Amino acid sequence: MAKARPGFIPAILLIAALSISAAVFHTKNPIARGAEGYAASIATVSAATYVTLRTLNAILSTAQEVEVGASVGVSGSLQPGKILEPVDDTIERIASAVFTLMLVSGVLAIAMGPIGAIGAGMIALACLFWLVGQHERVLSTARKLGVYGAFLTLGLPLCLIASDLLAVPLTGSVLVQHQSVVDAIVADVPNSASDSFEMSVDDDRWFDGLRDTFSAGSDYLAKGQRFLAQANNIMSNADTLITSYLSILAVLIFRIFLLPILLVAAVWLVARSFARS
Repeated sequence: MAKARPGFIPAILLIAALSISAAVFHTKNPIARGAEGYAASIATVSAATYVTLRTLNAILSTAQEVEVGASVGVSGSLQPGKILEPVDDTIERIASAVFTLMLVSGVLAIAMGPIGAIGAGMIALACLFWLVGQHERVLSTARKLGVYGAFLTLGLPLCLIASDLLAVPLTGSVLVQHQSVVDAIVADVPNSASDSFEMSVDDDRWFDGLRDTFSAGSDYLAKGQRFLAQANNIMSNADTLITSYLSILAVLIFRIFLLPILLVAAVWLVARSFARS
């Protein structure tokens, strides 16, 4: 049989009170908010990259549908834009990976507070077991609850905060370099649906007379030529563009997965050794 030492009771009560407060007011926990801010920053970069990638997909897909008529003995049509399909497929796969990172970082950006609340609840429960425990098994359970609760409340968010401090010195220059390359290549890519390639048949210009119809057709042709020029620019710089996007993807993976996992693994090993002692 074992019992908590009386001298430890005030400290245990204080820890229990702090843990309950941390669980109740988890939305104001500065440590959790710092970790959430880091995850949110990754989500923001991922979202901006994803939108650009999907816009490139739209341009390349539109260019692939352009048909060229031919009538030299045999009538038919060609789609020379199909040569863009390998680049389009590669960009789509990169966009899917970036979307996954955006989803993971978005979940972390809202989950650190609740996870910290659960950890604080585990610490409070450990304090209760420690105060009322009469057997070594109960006290061992209390110790494990306290250690793992501290890991969730402090260890996990502190690892993300440490990742934030290390990420910029380790990968900041790589991200800036390749982002500038991408920005230079996609400078002419439209940023909104207002620059769409489509023209509705319900457009009033169809009923404004022959002159306006020709004007509308000219606008449509000019917009189509602009899309083809953008697709040609993307194709001409495909190697550089894909290399830069893969480098940006690698930086995001390092920041949201590899670096935090390495730090979390180290902290977890320390926590587990304390829990088993």
